[in-house]
Amino acid sequence: MGLRRKAREIALQVLFSWDTQAEVGLTPEEAFRLHQENFHSPKAAREFAYVLVSGVISNLDVLDGLISRCSKNWKVSRMGIVDRNILRISVHEMLSLSDVPAPVSINEAVELAKRFGTLESGPFINGILDAVKEIVEPEAGSGERAPSSDLAAEPSALLQPNGE
Repeated sequence: MGLRRKAREIALQVLFSWDTQAEVGLTPEEAFRLHQENFHSPKAAREFAYVLVSGVISNLDVLDGLISRCSKNWKVSRMGIVDRNILRISVHEMLSLSDVPAPVSINEAVELAKRFGTLESGPFINGILDAVKEIVEPEAGSGERAPSSDLAAEPSALLQPNGE
């Protein structure tokens, strides 16, 4: 498994933990730290996962707004926790990571859905992300994305729990 795919899995697991425990006060930083204390992963994967997690958390309203705009008859808050966090990761990638082409991000999201979601997750996520892609990259083949703010964050000491 590639480092970026592993990073996406880590990000999904951290966001799942945070999303299910935020009401009891678990912060994204604590969720990330807990994951690293319990699962060993390569430093490069942790670094990219941190970029994904921090970008999703920092821009949650923007991401959820775009997902909501592109999902028919589904409120983000009513989506399955796995599905909505896969969507958040992929939309974050499409908006802010120019080195990840939208089709790659969509494919990776569908693969995550197959592994961690339900039988319906893959087609559900694919449909919403295709609609997001049309907004983010309105001119197919242009290679340019809609302007967005810099959503990426710098890795911190959270990436060092295993002494690496």
